[in-house]
Amino acid sequence: MLFAKYHALGNDYLVIEPANLPADLSDDWIVRVCDRHRGVGADGVLVGPLPASGDGFALRIFNPDGSEAEKSGNGLRIFARYLWDTYQVDETPFVVQTPGGSVTCRVLDGGRTVFVEMGQVSFDSRDIPVSGPSREVLNEEISAGGRTFRFSAATIGNPHCVVFVDRPTAALARKIGPVIERDPRFPNRTNVQFVEAVDRSLLRLEIWERGAGYTLASGSSSCAAAAVAYRLGLCDAEVAVTMPGGTLHVAIGADFAATLTGPVTAVCSGDIAPDLFGQTTSPSKPPQ
Repeated sequence: MLFAKYHALGNDYLVIEPANLPADLSDDWIVRVCDRHRGVGADGVLVGPLPASGDGFALRIFNPDGSEAEKSGNGLRIFARYLWDTYQVDETPFVVQTPGGSVTCRVLDGGRTVFVEMGQVSFDSRDIPVSGPSREVLNEEISAGGRTFRFSAATIGNPHCVVFVDRPTAALARKIGPVIERDPRFPNRTNVQFVEAVDRSLLRLEIWERGAGYTLASGSSSCAAAAVAYRLGLCDAEVAVTMPGGTLHVAIGADFAATLTGPVTAVCSGDIAPDLFGQTTSPSKPPQ
């Protein structure tokens, strides 16, 4: 069961081609593989390339709890790098289809950097979704962990809740993030970003990711945070987004179409042993 492992600013994924997957792919299978103590260890699994409708490639993205994500900026950049490394693409732009929409990717710098046209950000409660009347979800109030925050919601194919704070910390993300993720106003749960607008060209983020937990970096979170900050007049259209794992660059264009640029690092490739799933190829013998 072959895999390749990459990270994008510490946000790591396993890429597994469909032919190397079990026929009965299950939540439990994903959980076991992603376990950092008893498995390979990862923030998720990328399954592809899958057959696409039209040109390009299709991709499925799984969180480490077994749930499926609609879209992932870092996952897309890692998948693009994998396609480059396996000689399935060159520096020509190509399309990747996800359940959260199609994107255009381009591999740069000999594979070290990947640029993605992530699609259009929407603040519409029907698109995200957020319960309540139809509206743009901007600068509303939410209570969590005994505190009250102001938040805005957005989707770029997956849901986000952007909370501006004076000083985002990992402790804050770990404590408040899981509460907001499962707030009943988000019927599909939500990713949560705690954001400081440092200046017009720099945002600082701490992230709680739906289905994954505390995360060192996130591409879709960076796009959502930048789009909300731009919509609220807190930053310029081009902004650096710094997270514990490093910095990504986001540009917000016409109609809030977002592009994402950042590094991808190859980690390793290997073969997952059947022992991980309680299978053995032959009986083991005790030492003589």
